[in-house]
Amino acid sequence: AARRHLPRSLFAYVSGGVERNVSRDGNRTAFDGLRFRPRVLVDTTGRTSATTVFGRTYCAPFGIAPMGAAGLIGYRADLALARAARAAEVPFILSGSSLVPMERIVAENPDAWYQGYLAGERDHIAALIERVDAAGFRTLVITADVPVPGNRENNVRAGFSTPLTPSLGLALDGIMHPRWLLGTALRTLSTDGMPHFENLAAARGVPLLSSVAQRAHVRDRLNWSDLAWLRERWRGQLVVKGILAPEDAIIAREMGIDGVIVSNHGGRQLDGAVSPLNALPGIAAAAGSMTIMMDSGIRRGTDVLKALAMGADFVFAGRPFLYAAALGQQDGVAHAIGLL
Repeated sequence: AARRHLPRSLFAYVSGGVERNVSRDGNRTAFDGLRFRPRVLVDTTGRTSATTVFGRTYCAPFGIAPMGAAGLIGYRADLALARAARAAEVPFILSGSSLVPMERIVAENPDAWYQGYLAGERDHIAALIERVDAAGFRTLVITADVPVPGNRENNVRAGFSTPLTPSLGLALDGIMHPRWLLGTALRTLSTDGMPHFENLAAARGVPLLSSVAQRAHVRDRLNWSDLAWLRERWRGQLVVKGILAPEDAIIAREMGIDGVIVSNHGGRQLDGAVSPLNALPGIAAAAGSMTIMMDSGIRRGTDVLKALAMGADFVFAGRPFLYAAALGQQDGVAHAIGLL
């Protein structure tokens, strides 16, 4: 349904991975390769899906993963995701590449987490973290999956870039999808004006539609010493997202990191990267008391159960909820949460 609704370039951005989509497709193959061995005749009348993470009890063992430029896919999608998550009592992680100011998100969902991309420049980090703290976030997620942007060939073929570069092809793509054009693009422009990347830094970023290139998520300078420096300054929960090796989990544990998200970014950064599901057992064994979370490939409730069985304490899903936001805004996201 989302494929029909969205312009081709936008659907390619959400659905695609990098290069040949080997990692993206492998995330699903990993789930298909596992089978349940049920135990029968157990009294399950006291069952509950409630799960406690960082001292907060949620209604289910899953949450909404961070997704950049969500407001381009659905009308005020960041707000729709945040509101639906709060109503369902599951966590929502706001992407640093989001289009709604973080302060407005916290006003709608005080329990939201913030996910940031750090360039390794400590003045820049300090200013951003000061803003995140002042906004009221208490859980900070640092993405550390790759030091340079992924090679998203599908985006090039589909004509997608961030920010979007004005072109005839982009205009025709929008005109051919009138429900999206009227319900998302023109509605956003008429009510909020031109969206900007609001939360990548302490100051407002570039507009969504611009011929000026946005500073790429280059993190080649960021290293563990920066995380140790940040750990000393951040008073809340600190999570590292993108862990795939047990050795890195050990470093994080010894540094006092509160949790890790085992993730290959949905196959969107490094093609050929190991599936997070397959990496889970080794990382769980090395994690000690850290909270172990996982994303990439979660599509059904049975996927959640498999991830928990393989060592995760909690999981996050992304694409399904963004498709739901594109089609039905907050009600759509609520429906998707209910399905999962």
